[in-house]
This record gives sequence, C-alpha cells and structure tokens, in this order.
Amino acid sequence: MSAPRLRVAPSPTGDPHVGTAYMSLFNLGFVRRHGGAFVLRIEDTDRARFRADSEQQIYDTLRWLGLTWDEGPDVGGPYAPYRQSERLATYRPFVDRLLADGHAYHCWCSPERLAQMRERQRADKQPTGYDRLCLGKSEAERRALGGFADTPVVRMLIPDDVPLTFTDVIRGEVSAPRPDDQVILKADGFPTYHLAVVVDDHLMQITHVVRGEEWISSTPKHLLLYRWLGLPAPAFAHMPLLRNADKSKISKRKNPAARLTWFVEQGYLPEALLNFLGLLGYSQPDGSEIFDFAQFSADFEWSRVNTVGPVFDLDKLDWLNGHYIRELDLAEFAGRLTAFAGDPAHADVIAAAAPLVQERVATLREGLDMIGFLLVDEASFAVDEAAAAKHLGEAGQEVIAAAVLALQADGEWAHEAIEAALRGALVDGLGLKPRQAFGPVR
Repeated sequence: MSAPRLRVAPSPTGDPHVGTAYMSLFNLGFVRRHGGAFVLRIEDTDRARFRADSEQQIYDTLRWLGLTWDEGPDVGGPYAPYRQSERLATYRPFVDRLLADGHAYHCWCSPERLAQMRERQRADKQPTGYDRLCLGKSEAERRALGGFADTPVVRMLIPDDVPLTFTDVIRGEVSAPRPDDQVILKADGFPTYHLAVVVDDHLMQITHVVRGEEWISSTPKHLLLYRWLGLPAPAFAHMPLLRNADKSKISKRKNPAARLTWFVEQGYLPEALLNFLGLLGYSQPDGSEIFDFAQFSADFEWSRVNTVGPVFDLDKLDWLNGHYIRELDLAEFAGRLTAFAGDPAHADVIAAAAPLVQERVATLREGLDMIGFLLVDEASFAVDEAAAAKHLGEAGQEVIAAAVLALQADGEWAHEAIEAALRGALVDGLGLKPRQAFGPVR
C-alpha cells in the first residue's frame, strides 16, 4: 500500500467536539502505522455559525491530546491553503463544469418558499426534499412564479439511477437512502460541505475519508460528484457514533462531556482521555485496556472497529484517569496539580499536600477541591455554609470539642500521633464511625 493521506476537517463553530478527537485518533493511528500523512483542514464555510476563537481551540485541544498533524493552516504544507474560506476561487470552476454538463442547475427559491414546501410535504406525509420548481427555467421564467430570491444557489441534479450502495472499509457493502437535489453552492458564494469536501479531498490527494456514520447518507452524493468531475474516489470508512448512556447521539447541547474543553476544565489527563477514546468501539489484539498512542498505532486495524455505537461511559473514564494519576511520580503529579490550579505561587503548598490526595482522586479538579482550603489566605477564607450545616450541628460540636481536648494534650505534632489522638478520642472515646468522627474535624 502506498503511503496513505488522511484528514480531519472540523468546523470552527464553537467548542471543539469530542468526536473531532475521536476521529483524529483513528486517522492518526492508521497514518502513523503506515508512514503516511495526517492533514488538519478547517471547514469554515458555514459563516452563520462561525466563531473566531474556535479554530485556536481546535489547535489547542488536539495538541493537548498529542494528536499532531503534518499539514494544516498553522503549519503549512504542499496543498495550502488549508482553510476552505481561503479556497473559494478553487471551487467555482468545478461548479461551472457541473452546470455546463447538465449535472447541476440554478435555484432561485426563497427560504420562505422552501419552508412552505417542506411544511406541505410533511402535511401530506411525503418525504421532504426539493421539488425541482426551478429546473429547466430561466431566471425570468422562475421570477414570474413567486417565492423568488434574486441570488440563486446551485443544486445537484440527482439522476433517477443514482447508485445507492458503496463499499465501506469498516462496514463492507453499505446501502444509503436516495438523496435529493443537494445545494452545492450557496447564495453567498460559499460552497456547501458536499462540494468543498470532494474538491479538497481530491486536490489534497486524500486516500481515505474517515468520518462518522451520520455521513453515510451523503456518500452517494459525493461519489456522484467524483464521477461527474472525472476524479478518482478515496476509500470511505464510517466510524460509529459516540452515544450517551441512553443511546442517544452525544451532543454539545445535551452533554457537557461532548466539549473537548470540558475535559481540560475538569482536570482529566490527556493520556487518560486518549486511552479512553481508543477503547470506544475498538479493542487491542491482547484485550488490554491500558495503552498509549504508540501501542494503539502499532497494531491498528480497521477490522477491529465495532460498528455498534459505543456508550461514552464517564465512570470508565474516571477509573482510567485515576489509574493514570496514581501512576505519576509524586513530583509530576504535584506539577500537574499546580498547573491546573493556575497559580505557581502555591507550588510549595500543593507539593506538600499532593501525597495526601494522589491515591484518592479521579481527576485533578477533585484533588484541587480537597486541598483548596490550603490555598486561600486567612482574609479570604469563608466557611462553606452547606458543609457547615451538614457537619457542624449539635452532634458535630460535640465532636469538635472532644477533638480540641485531644489535640491540646502534650504529644508529638506529627501525622501518626495526631491520627492516634483523634481516633482515641472520637472513634474509641465517643464510639463514632470514622466518617462521623473526622467529617466535622475536617
């Protein structure tokens, strides 16, 4: 096999989706095993949802995970530019060719007219799709019919005999529903995803297109465009969708864990998250659950991808993250906890407290929450009212009084001696369980 070229092509429309990292991991695992190239392309043609800060977040989160690319907007490459908004002149000749060959046509239908059409189709219990009102008409002829927009879009003319099956690298023979006449050039002059992805993948010599299974229904359209334009088609591989516990598709609107930045905010380690993503719908040859990227890539095979949508199990991620935290040497754990705290002035205090929490936490945030009271100066210190109500009631006051007496006695002020004194006074003396005894003291 010649050196493969794969790409991931996120849209900068908000916080990067965890699915971008998932696809990047599998693309990169295959590429690195076979000595190919991994391309990052920014698909920013959706100007209505574009967010200026999102592109940098894509760079930052993928690099945080160690998923680095060989070509992209920020590193350059032989097929630059790698932002679709900078490639607009590239797409127009392909649109003109499709129009000239009768494979596409202008559509002047207004958004209001299209909305009414879809509403009528739903009321009549018909499939929704464009009704070809504009097909074969001149601008003047179409204007006379109403529901007219001055600037047309360009639509594909889907033939009656459009092939609806294709061979998928992961799934084998796949069937897709019949597409309607897809818009390929919008009124603002920007191509839609369907045209841009075909043109860019060809010009950037992409050999394998790896994407989520939601794009299966679009593949017949893309294969048509390759055929009409006389371009060789890449291999297609459709990965399973990541799912919530209720089996619904994981989305940023419903699940904060769909945002890649959420994992940074919660104090997950990048190596743990990468390991976790590599377990979703995939298995190692020896069945191991703990592995790094080098191990993932060394034996990578598309045949081991399970097409049943994997459940995004945060309990499993917490277990993995706790494992990686406990595997860090103490200095490394303290350093990561300090970096997560965001204030190097607390480095010495965090380093001293780190051994007390390393074995007990699943995330860096949990560790910081446990030692947070040590990082607050006396002037800013405030009692958590909810915690006080829970632990410092009448029973709690009795515990505190007994603890004060125990600690005022002469003795060595060291961990072992303090623990022995408190256990003697509270557990043995008051007959309390450790949780009841030490909660108010903390």
